[in-house]
Amino acid sequence: MTKRKQATGLEVRTYFVRERNALLARALFTDLYIDYYLHLAENGLQYAGTHDRLLKEALSALTLHCASRPHNETSAWTIHLQEPRLNIFVTGDNETGGVAGQVFTQNVRESAHNLFFVDLLRGTEPGRRSVVEFEGRNMFQAVEKYYRQSEQRVARFFEYDQEDYVMISAQPDCDLAWLEALTLDDVRKMDSHEELSLLERRRYAWRCGCNQDKLFELLAPAMSSDAAGLFGSEEALRIGCPRCGARYTITREAMEAFMAK
Repeated sequence: MTKRKQATGLEVRTYFVRERNALLARALFTDLYIDYYLHLAENGLQYAGTHDRLLKEALSALTLHCASRPHNETSAWTIHLQEPRLNIFVTGDNETGGVAGQVFTQNVRESAHNLFFVDLLRGTEPGRRSVVEFEGRNMFQAVEKYYRQSEQRVARFFEYDQEDYVMISAQPDCDLAWLEALTLDDVRKMDSHEELSLLERRRYAWRCGCNQDKLFELLAPAMSSDAAGLFGSEEALRIGCPRCGARYTITREAMEAFMAK
């Protein structure tokens, strides 16, 4: 098994719910949200209130999902909404404990339905993609729909307290009637009403892993085929990371030096 590089940041605890055959994941997301807002401030980014809430919901759902998955797995979700028309991208790497994402509002194509794209990489296995349609604009409900349709099992999300979320997912031979009927009050009483066995503590933090060299690699094919078209009359490009939106300045001189190597 790949050794996991522990991240600082929030702790996600996972428990096995005995007799019910379910997995419970829980975390307080305050620290992750603070890092996310610091990232926005450092890069001069700002999202509208609704967009900000949707991205935080998606980040929280993704993190709980990742904590319940194998250590060598990386997930990337692209969530397309028709109203408001935007794409939300979030990604989580279980080897590094890094999660990141951003909101896209420009050049978002119109479609007949809200769409949830899930790209999965695990070790050296070929990547897999799933696509599901969903209604509304609640990110947790969208993930629940993905679980039912693509994972072929039930997952439920609950807001235990402010910025404190719980995911409970079915495992083999799960008591599905119990899981489907769970209420928030039931979840808050679970410590006393159910037998929980701590499985793991994992840590996750806002971390994209982007840097200038990776953007050089991204731009290298265009630089090789049409350097004049890439830069035009400019001596520098101002571009954003496609994963987290971090902004970088790439000078023509630096790009030429990278290509020369």
